[in-house]
Amino acid sequence: MATELSETISMAKQERHKNLFLNYRNLNKFPVELLKDEGLQFLERLYMKRNSLTSLPDNLAQKLPNLIELYLHSNNIVIIPEAIGNLARLQSLDLSNNALQFLCPEIGRLRSLRHLRLSNNQLKCLPPEIGDLQDLETLDVSRNQLVSLPDRLHRCTSLQNLTADHNLLSHVPRQLCWLHRLNQLSMAANRLTFLPLDLGRSRELQFVFVDNNVDLKGLPSYLYNKVIGCSGCGVSAQVLEGDLGEVLGEALVGLPAEVKVLGSETDHVVPLEEIAMRTLHRIYQQRPTDLNLLPPITLPKSLLDLLQFPLGHCHRCSQTMFTIIYPKLFPLRDTALAGVHRRTTVSFVAYCCSSRCLRTFDLQG
Repeated sequence: MATELSETISMAKQERHKNLFLNYRNLNKFPVELLKDEGLQFLERLYMKRNSLTSLPDNLAQKLPNLIELYLHSNNIVIIPEAIGNLARLQSLDLSNNALQFLCPEIGRLRSLRHLRLSNNQLKCLPPEIGDLQDLETLDVSRNQLVSLPDRLHRCTSLQNLTADHNLLSHVPRQLCWLHRLNQLSMAANRLTFLPLDLGRSRELQFVFVDNNVDLKGLPSYLYNKVIGCSGCGVSAQVLEGDLGEVLGEALVGLPAEVKVLGSETDHVVPLEEIAMRTLHRIYQQRPTDLNLLPPITLPKSLLDLLQFPLGHCHRCSQTMFTIIYPKLFPLRDTALAGVHRRTTVSFVAYCCSSRCLRTFDLQG
């Protein structure tokens, strides 16, 4: 086997192969033949699926500087070296089915990376630096132990497909609603209790899968007429489906924790805190580029971040909302998706900024 491996690598060097297949070789160490002398300077794609590798060499980028695709699916890799960040041309990295417990921050230096697959590992968190991957199109972190996703993930402005099934996620970062190229979001089998109000507001987002989140009791109505999966979600068996259209409140809707006040149709005055936040948002969103015309006040960064990512937008008039919302339920059986998800009790929830918008909003219109 060793002789055959050496011959394969030797031939690849002599014939200047761009692709090298070392799958199913029972390798428990990275082949030293790949790292001898000048290495394989011309190699672009390296496939090492289903071996027994436990680590990667620190000089991988030095010896294989032109790698575009690196496939390490189904090994026993526990950690990847910080030097992984030196693979400047790398576009696709597959570390699925390994034993990763930690992902080094240097992953954020792979500025050419377009596809990152980390499914079926033991990751409990992702480094914030993953948000530096502005060319990233595909991110698969399913079947790990993640309890949250980095807030900076919204900086991955090219992201189109995000898969985070079978983790321990309790919420979806509001900032993900700003990923205007995101086409598919899959977060099935987590611990979600609510979804961001603005989820689905982008026209590009067409596929949302949140199946088997048993405490998820409401879907934002921006998802209406998109392809969604929500089987296994919804209220407990004690709540009758016939009551859904009549119930209005936090117990059933599963409102976000950020909502401090739940507005009712009898409330005609928006709280002063909400009015102030909306006014500041308009000032800072519409401020002119002329520095002499900037608002006369300076706000702390924490408040500026809140203004940048409001809780949601009114489904009726698109007004930004920060501390108060008016929810209106539309049972799933009354929507276009009723025939697809007959066994789920999840309802669509429209969120409005005032009792006036609440009365005039109609999901069917």
